[in-house]
Amino acid sequence: MVEKPYEWNVGAVLQEHSRRKHKIIREYFSRYLAVRCQLPQQARFRLAIAEGFSGGGRYACGSPGSPIVFIEELRAAAERFNLKRTTEGMTSLDIECLIVLNDENRGAIELLKTHVEPLLAAINVEVPKLHLRVVYLNEPFESAYPRIKELIESGSYRNVLFNLDQYGSSHVQRSTLADIMVSFTSAEIFYTFSIDAFLAFLSRTDPQLLASQLGFLGLSPTDLAALEGVMSNRDWLGAAERMVFSAFRTCARYFSPFSINNPDGWRYWLVHLASSYRARQEYNNVLHQNSTMQAHFGRSGLHMLSFDPDDEANGLYLFDLSGRTRAKEQLSDDIPRLVTEFGDAVGLGEFYASIYNMTPAHMDDIHAAIFDNPDLEVVTETGGERRKSTTIGPEDTLRLKRQHSFFPIFLGREKK
Repeated sequence: MVEKPYEWNVGAVLQEHSRRKHKIIREYFSRYLAVRCQLPQQARFRLAIAEGFSGGGRYACGSPGSPIVFIEELRAAAERFNLKRTTEGMTSLDIECLIVLNDENRGAIELLKTHVEPLLAAINVEVPKLHLRVVYLNEPFESAYPRIKELIESGSYRNVLFNLDQYGSSHVQRSTLADIMVSFTSAEIFYTFSIDAFLAFLSRTDPQLLASQLGFLGLSPTDLAALEGVMSNRDWLGAAERMVFSAFRTCARYFSPFSINNPDGWRYWLVHLASSYRARQEYNNVLHQNSTMQAHFGRSGLHMLSFDPDDEANGLYLFDLSGRTRAKEQLSDDIPRLVTEFGDAVGLGEFYASIYNMTPAHMDDIHAAIFDNPDLEVVTETGGERRKSTTIGPEDTLRLKRQHSFFPIFLGREKK
């Protein structure tokens, strides 16, 4: 399906799904910088940001596009961090960032420059601790990617963030996503994927054409059979989410296939790919701060893709209070069952690494489910017992209590 690109030169209209997406990206990027720049001894942080479909910078209403969002948050972070460090007598922090802005629309790039350059000039004068280098490219993303990769590698940037807000669904190859994730030490990707495209593909009757159109996903018409007959209800979206997850899970260790919850209809997945459970942990937390902006179709515990439309515990999860209540109920059973797969204990760091590709749950809900469960305990490195969920850390150990109440140690044993 080919979608009509934004007409930046005549004033692009900010659609609701884009507004929601930008809010999530802004808040996540703010947290990203806070986590990466928290060490008191740290005097410099370096990162690279690549926009594959940068657009013109601002919409007709004046709202910023994602390139402006990133620059605004970089400035705010540099000012905030250094004010705090000065107040506390700490070493100041320099942030160095390469920003590559690409769009195949020449008019969009030229318009983008008029919005970006004044911001850069102001930062150069007013924020001496923020050092930005901006490179503009004007090519289809797949053609531009080798140059983007070369720029990042030649600058020896290890922290890399790609924003791939494509028109439709087929402008980014799955192999390119995989290459990004294996090429850089700490890479993350925001990747927009069209639900409308899936609906359009399913309506076609030519199997060969369909296979060709879905080639970028590595899917065949046979793979789509699970979606036939359920295209207009939540069952279809649950099946589609599992399919998208299956298609892209080999690209990154952590992959979130959640849909943008749009009042006008389900149109996009805002997908997040990361190599670290910590990134996925923060992303889940941001989604809960923006409850109802994204949606998941399935379970809310540790097995989110185990979707059963006949199970009342499954359904639409909007990251809101009711969803979190349901999540805690499922987590209270899922977590001890997972611990038994390791034996009777597991390091919290290893536990986090094993769950964050399986759950949409908030970190606080996971910790609460652990501390509220009579069969679980958290032990410190020195052998003491954690008493508060807010003090738990990845260096601790999660284990089954020696005397458990109802939960069976062996999964094959019936509850007594």
